[in-house]
Amino acid sequence: MKNLIKLIVLLFTSAAFAQAGHLMAGIGSVNTSMGGASTAQPIDISGAIQWNPATISTFDNKILNIDVGLFFASPEISSTIPAGMMGSGSPEVTGVTTDDKGASPMPAVAMVWGKPDSKLTYAFSAFGVSGFGVDFAAETNLPVDGSGNPNPNWDPTNSNPITYPQMMNGFGHIKSNYMLMQVGFSLAYEISDKFSIGFTPNFNYASLEIAPNPTTAPSQTLGYPESDAATTTGIGGQIGLFYDSGKGFKLGASYKTKQTLGDLKFKNTYLDGSAAPDNKFDMDFPAILSFGLGYSNTSIDFALDYRMVDYEHTDGFAEEGWVIADQGVFTGYPTGAVKGFGWKNVTIISAGLQYKGIDKLPLRIGYTYSSNPIDEDLAFFSASAPAVIKNAFQFGLTYKASDRFNLNAVYHHGTSSGKTEGTLKNPRPAEFGAGPWDPVNNPLGTIPGTKVGYEMSTDLIMIGVSFTFNK
Repeated sequence: MKNLIKLIVLLFTSAAFAQAGHLMAGIGSVNTSMGGASTAQPIDISGAIQWNPATISTFDNKILNIDVGLFFASPEISSTIPAGMMGSGSPEVTGVTTDDKGASPMPAVAMVWGKPDSKLTYAFSAFGVSGFGVDFAAETNLPVDGSGNPNPNWDPTNSNPITYPQMMNGFGHIKSNYMLMQVGFSLAYEISDKFSIGFTPNFNYASLEIAPNPTTAPSQTLGYPESDAATTTGIGGQIGLFYDSGKGFKLGASYKTKQTLGDLKFKNTYLDGSAAPDNKFDMDFPAILSFGLGYSNTSIDFALDYRMVDYEHTDGFAEEGWVIADQGVFTGYPTGAVKGFGWKNVTIISAGLQYKGIDKLPLRIGYTYSSNPIDEDLAFFSASAPAVIKNAFQFGLTYKASDRFNLNAVYHHGTSSGKTEGTLKNPRPAEFGAGPWDPVNNPLGTIPGTKVGYEMSTDLIMIGVSFTFNK
């Protein structure tokens, strides 16, 4: 059992993905194929548990869901600096770097205990509900070599300044891997044959590795350090309401509280291998408000959900800009450490349709829209977490092998539908390093004429099984 727990934690914390901010838009193969819509349409137990625990009251059997998928993300980051910035007569420099991260596993496990003659239904779940990750290689097409001599082969039209080495005012190799696993124990109670209420206490485990680590102040000579994988735990809860008219129409609403997590405690190392000061960073998981509409008849199941993800009141996401020194000669000036992402609230609209007209082979299509949480002026601060998928499309199906066993599958494709773009920043005070930072007129240290942007696409292939024990 101990080894099994270790394996489950390893699988869940090795995944990195992004669909709606840093939130998974769907859970499991069935719910994902419905675009994540499930607040008022409990087609499967995983989606029901995740989006509205009250809806598990519709399941009158003991059911187990296991889903495993491979998630492929293709983010790219670009930046531009204007002519003359690297010295008199220097050209405009621009370039694009693509991600090298590869595929990430995506597991989901859920189980429901229900009985036809009981008003109570119980459930257990373990989901990877949140994550992001990038792996942008350091730029090798540089204007100078390691000794500072001009590079005659340098191509400024294919050279990405933001991934220049830190000694050249870039970040170098940009790498991040964040994952949040959520374990829930749900309870639903049927107040009447049409109305149910549900509760879920959630227990969370999060892991974040980031290089370079922008949450700590850089050394004046060694730059930003790299961090190890910091972990933390936390708790939260969810409450849901579900109404089934008995005539096909259904309504649902749920509220998942902010998941309060402990500080991530980083152990840092400079690029030369020397030890850097440790630091802490507080990053919670945002509250989520969901409303849903469902309709079912003998041929179709339709689901429509609206969600609001409250990043603007979540530690680690609400804060923006630089940490300001409160002691020493630099009091009142930025340390170079980043306060947070500065993300806006996200609106998500999910829609799904299941066609049941083919015997033993229900077919599903889904669509998910997500607004962009990243403000244009703060795009620079999300270079290691470009979690922007605006439009996502899903197709899935179920093969009903028997009354007890279902085999499920889904394919997902998402796109950012354009580039999120802003300007490069520099926190160095003009008084102490000829930097552009001005506490009144330019508090973020915006470098005029520069650009930084990112866009991405995602693909997911997932299969799952659903087994009913006592049907």
